[in-house]
Amino acid sequence: MNGFVDETTIVVSSGSGGDGCVSFRREKFVPRGGPDGGDGGRGGSVVFTVRSNLKTLSHIKLKRIFKAGNGARGAGQRMHGRDGVDVEIPVPPGTVVHDPATGDPLVDLTSDGTRFVLLHGGRGGKGNSHYATSTNQAPRYAQKGIEGETRELRVELHLIADIGLVGLPNAGKSTLLSVLTNARPRIADYPFTTRVPNLGLLRVGEKDLIIADIPGIIEGASDGRGLGLQFLRHIERCAALLFLLDLGADDCLSTVPILEAELATYAEALRGKPRILVGTKLDLEGAPDRLAGLASAFPAHRVMGVSAFSREGLPELTRALLELAGCAA
Repeated sequence: MNGFVDETTIVVSSGSGGDGCVSFRREKFVPRGGPDGGDGGRGGSVVFTVRSNLKTLSHIKLKRIFKAGNGARGAGQRMHGRDGVDVEIPVPPGTVVHDPATGDPLVDLTSDGTRFVLLHGGRGGKGNSHYATSTNQAPRYAQKGIEGETRELRVELHLIADIGLVGLPNAGKSTLLSVLTNARPRIADYPFTTRVPNLGLLRVGEKDLIIADIPGIIEGASDGRGLGLQFLRHIERCAALLFLLDLGADDCLSTVPILEAELATYAEALRGKPRILVGTKLDLEGAPDRLAGLASAFPAHRVMGVSAFSREGLPELTRALLELAGCAA
């Protein structure tokens, strides 16, 4: 996900309607023909389309200004003006469009193939052929087209995944994602290796799970510290969470309340999501004892241990993930 962008501001404009035409029928044997001015064309609309092949908003951030085409003016012989071309803005599933002035969401686009008309183009004006009456058989006026509308919008991406991985930096989230799924995130032995969200597909038989890995959360993330805050929105839609805890660290027990506090501070809805506490790096010396201490300290939670190196616990975790996401057979 190089060039990952999950938030941007754009300006969109619908097209103006074309003016109606003032025209009179003029033929060789009809020197005083009646009005035959055609209507103006409709202005183009601003349309958001959802495409599952897109994973970021970088393409619309680069363009930023989107304008639909104007409708063409009507012509004589009751000829209708050409309609303006719609401007289509392709976005990935999970895109939310906001009014930047109020912060209110205007539309939440989640399903692939969805088309949503945000701004309709202006209506074309009527030609003078519409205004002929018994007392005014030669009207010399036509209706103006209605102008299009321009709006500024804030566009956010909320990744759609079944399971979200959360943990402190270097807790092994990216490593676990790489061994469970087809994702190939950047992995290294230092904090904040993950700087953008990663998605992976876990396929078990005919069942698929989407797993999301976000940058590590540190204490104070909800106040803007570290990298995790700006990406917490990507786990809001997850059905369940995995708290990844480094069993190689002496203070792994203290990680759970830190993660719970930061998630709840960011969004109260995250507090009640189903979760599993997963101790990572189970192959390290002393890790089994710390895992036992973790289970004892948090009896209300399901606690599991895994090792990406030895693959211990991975089959059991896979089954637990299917149950957590409601996909178990």
